[in-house]
Amino acid sequence: MTPSPLQTARPHVIAGLVLAALLAAGCDVKKPEGGGAAARVDGDDITVLQINQLIAPRNLRPEQADAAGRQVLERLIDQQLAMRKARDADLEREPRVQLLLEAARREVLARVYLDQVADRAARPTADEIKRHYDEKPALYGDRRVYSLQEIGIDARPEQVPALRERLSAARNLNEFFDYLRENGMRFGGAPAVRGAEFLPPASLEAVTKMRDGQALLITGTSGVQVVVLLGSSPQPLTLEQARPRIEQTLMVERRRKLVEEELASLRKAARIEYFGRFAEGSRAGAAAAAAASAAAEAASR
Repeated sequence: MTPSPLQTARPHVIAGLVLAALLAAGCDVKKPEGGGAAARVDGDDITVLQINQLIAPRNLRPEQADAAGRQVLERLIDQQLAMRKARDADLEREPRVQLLLEAARREVLARVYLDQVADRAARPTADEIKRHYDEKPALYGDRRVYSLQEIGIDARPEQVPALRERLSAARNLNEFFDYLRENGMRFGGAPAVRGAEFLPPASLEAVTKMRDGQALLITGTSGVQVVVLLGSSPQPLTLEQARPRIEQTLMVERRRKLVEEELASLRKAARIEYFGRFAEGSRAGAAAAAAASAAAEAASR
């Protein structure tokens, strides 16, 4: 039997059609109106409002917004053309597309609701901003910019203790690199200059106490990294200079907390049942992970 166009399409092509179909056809979602037409594709308008909705979350400077808007418009034109061909091929009736449309609808509705929850966060007061500034001297009043050598290591979690021990015992980096080569570990690195705010929060205190030439092993979701301090220079921020950054930081924390609390409340009120292999393991852990993920996403917007 000859496969349908959907079955032979790549996943990213299918996904690219989903939201376009949401806007234009399949799930009772109306195309945004207003702002005037930016372009017309075979009689269908692409509006300025549609473009603005897509670039607004990026918080671009005014001089960047025009170029970004033009890029988004061209993408929307391509999307409109592809969507029309998908409709001509009757792809909307394919079961897989129906599932994708429903998943996109659920995602949009849930995201809008959690955004509304997060928007209840109160802006920090001047006293709260001052207190945060005083509590984080390494980020503000005593801020430094660090010259680093960053070395990424392709290592498994169980290898981390031995790596940490070898790094501490090594008389120099070359000796440590020899150990990596002897054990078949791939590694590579490059110099970097980073302000204190761009270092992992869990490692910042350790870095502030390091002497030039010292190395620190950091583990994270991206793998294992060795950071060597080459030097640093003081570049403090006054309270007024730091105020916008602090306000944004506190708002993100408050938005995240509100979303976490709302999700916890919704879960408590709901009857949630797990079946089959999903009934095994820690449900509490799964719930916490899901809440944290959704909260982080909502807080970042």
